[in-house]
Amino acid sequence: MRRGSLVALLGIGLIAGGVATAVALVPTWLPVDASRQAGRIDFVFWFVIAICIALFAIVAAAIIYSVLRFQARPDDLEDGPPIHGHTGLEIAWTTIPFVLVTAIAIVSGIVLSRNDAQGANTLRVNVTAQQFTWTFSYPEANNATSPVLFLPEGRSVELYMRSLDVIHAFFVPEFRLNEDIVPGLVTNIHVTPDRVGTYSLICNELCGLGHSLMRTEAVVMPAAAFDKWLAEQKKSNAPTSGSGSTGAAAGLALFTSNSCSSCHTLSAAKASGKIGPDLDKLVSYAKQANTPLAAFITKSIIDPNAYIQPGFPKNTMPQTFGKTLSKSQLSSLVSFLVQSSKKG
Repeated sequence: MRRGSLVALLGIGLIAGGVATAVALVPTWLPVDASRQAGRIDFVFWFVIAICIALFAIVAAAIIYSVLRFQARPDDLEDGPPIHGHTGLEIAWTTIPFVLVTAIAIVSGIVLSRNDAQGANTLRVNVTAQQFTWTFSYPEANNATSPVLFLPEGRSVELYMRSLDVIHAFFVPEFRLNEDIVPGLVTNIHVTPDRVGTYSLICNELCGLGHSLMRTEAVVMPAAAFDKWLAEQKKSNAPTSGSGSTGAAAGLALFTSNSCSSCHTLSAAKASGKIGPDLDKLVSYAKQANTPLAAFITKSIIDPNAYIQPGFPKNTMPQTFGKTLSKSQLSSLVSFLVQSSKKG
């Protein structure tokens, strides 16, 4: 190939590579990284992007140069000269992709291994996913629960996740971590937050009618502030809390910890969910079902498909509360809802 052709190829390749690089770097494609794992994952992402830009520049240069240099004359209808192959070229286009794919596999393997490695003093958080709410439990705080995920900055955290109904997926874009949550299995994911802030936590798997509303927040706190918060939760969540307690306070705590407010409206709990029926109207619902109020509420919690309020679909409310709530918890929750209804 003549020197002029090589210069033309190089020039076209540099222009194509420059355009591709600008497209990759100028827009903000990724959210801010907020975990150590995110930085490593981003490295793999940009490593692959760099390889793709180089390949794009080479291919674009060859195609554009060929189109411009080897155009057929309008009156030329003959076949091109026969080509019987080029051994060196065939070896090159086999070896180079092999090397590149192997490099990507090695880098990805190292990153996955480092991301899965737990650090010292790992915090365990139990995550429960159900249509269409999240619940986070902290064993270090007597299993205190929260609808929001609170995490300490700089500390290794292991999330153990289970689903009470269908397949869900845990995803915080700023952590760059996604994990399926499958009924009957306990899946886990490791994260070390390294940026204080509040980030969206969403279900990344289509899980039903209210899927788009199955979101909460992951709050990364300074280590000292988190330790203080965890100590407060441990103190306020005595071993008997939520199990042997009765009265409105216990019922309200259960209503909140089971994320009922994300689907229902209830003035006593300052809830404004719209997915399920308005619980401020429980008295009228019980009359429509021709059932005593307390019995109606109990049945609706244990077997939500037994009576469906007109205008709402079946199989929206989880059918697992009859198993996850103890008799005393169920009694407290029902008492709270009865009292709230009568006040309304």
